[in-house]
Amino acid sequence: MDILQHLVAGFGVALSPTNLLIAAFGCLIGTIVGLLPGLGPINGVAILMPLAFAMKLPPETSLILLAAVYIGCEYGGRISSILLNVPGDAGAIMTALDGYPMARQGLGGVALSISAWSSFVGSLVATIGIVLMAPLLASWALSFGPAEYFALMCFAFACIAGLMGDAPVKAGLAALIGLSMSCVGLDSNSGVYRFTGGDIHLSDGIQFVVVVIGVFSISELLLMLQEHHSNAGLVTQTGRMLFNWKELKATWWGTLRSSVVGFGVGVLPGAGATIASAMTYSMEKSLTDTEGTFGKGDIRGVAAPEAANNSAATGSFVPMLTLGVPGSGTTAVMVGALSLYNITPGPALFTQQPDLVWGLIASLFLANVILLVLNIPLVGVFTKVLSVPNWLLVPGIVAVSSVGVYAVHATTFDLVLMTGLGFAAYLLRKQGIPMAPLILGFVLGDMMEQNLRRALSISNGDAAILVGSPIAIGLWVAAALMLVVPIGMRLLARPRAQAAAV
Repeated sequence: MDILQHLVAGFGVALSPTNLLIAAFGCLIGTIVGLLPGLGPINGVAILMPLAFAMKLPPETSLILLAAVYIGCEYGGRISSILLNVPGDAGAIMTALDGYPMARQGLGGVALSISAWSSFVGSLVATIGIVLMAPLLASWALSFGPAEYFALMCFAFACIAGLMGDAPVKAGLAALIGLSMSCVGLDSNSGVYRFTGGDIHLSDGIQFVVVVIGVFSISELLLMLQEHHSNAGLVTQTGRMLFNWKELKATWWGTLRSSVVGFGVGVLPGAGATIASAMTYSMEKSLTDTEGTFGKGDIRGVAAPEAANNSAATGSFVPMLTLGVPGSGTTAVMVGALSLYNITPGPALFTQQPDLVWGLIASLFLANVILLVLNIPLVGVFTKVLSVPNWLLVPGIVAVSSVGVYAVHATTFDLVLMTGLGFAAYLLRKQGIPMAPLILGFVLGDMMEQNLRRALSISNGDAAILVGSPIAIGLWVAAALMLVVPIGMRLLARPRAQAAAV
């Protein structure tokens, strides 16, 4: 009853005309920022944070604005992934695996609409989870130390191998390339520059925006130009705009499963939507892909990661509100926004600032409804991108991508690096090497290294700490199963296929 009373009071805050208007504005801006390749939610929130403070908005209104932008970016990131094969952020990488093939088959509108619905369900499940289980999940998250996080990262990489069951060696090679790229730059522990070749431009490492736009956008443009030359594989129609009942039924249980898993991962500080979407895509592929259609335009491969990354993004508010520990890079920026108002997030926040906490939680419900109402009618507008001729679309994407990359450090070196990575990725893709494991390796590599070092530092170099808890052991066992089970299934299927051929 106390929870319901607090939630009703929170809706009273969130439904005030000013806060409702601010939430709608944040949803719109977030969708637009998420649509632009490489920007992502952390940039959208970071850009609007000083604006919200300069406008002297009340703290609850500022937090509602930033939360709406955050959730809106998670919605918007799917648009460029599906239509252009250029993920708006790291969490949308998995969406591109089946979303883009669907667009190539004339089902871009269906992919966009089902992803909007799955995003809504994922965020809704996570918001309900915040209301009911925040204190319990916060205490569970505290049991994850560096060793457990390292095991979690290894499990995520094992999931990558499961993503590319037909080419596990190539997927592993791509992941190793991504891990190698994440090692470039200043070693935060020793202060030594690694793999920079003496170039000062690489002292901060390779920026995510440069990698994701080079690897996806530039290589995709080269493939588009090649296909245009050969008149093969071009998008010729946008198809219907909305999913039907049969498609909704096919994705329903996968969406719910992915929402629950995504929320659990999102509660872990630092785990984030990238791991959640990779894990759920792999899970759904192993559970439901009996015909080998994942990666070829299977609608279930769009719904699962979209539900998971939105659920994980919403779940990252749990450690921020209950422990004062940012659950993601974006919520870290939001913690900084609270510090501008001299507010310290943590367990006392629920008693000291109930209007702020429950107003934020209520606004998450409203923001998801606003985003669903906003995104479904605009599916037709988004799919118009597919009808733009290549001679106009290619220069446009190059211009937007170049501006986004140049804005990071305002240096032409990043543009040259982006182009070089794009050509390299083009050659790798021509050899059948997938790009999703490369990006995931790059994104997770730094977190993996830092947690390994912290764990070994705690144990004075004793590697036994990596298997020193039930959680870590469970994650190692799950990782081993993810590697062994697909191989075993293929070995068992081979004699059956040979017998059927005879």
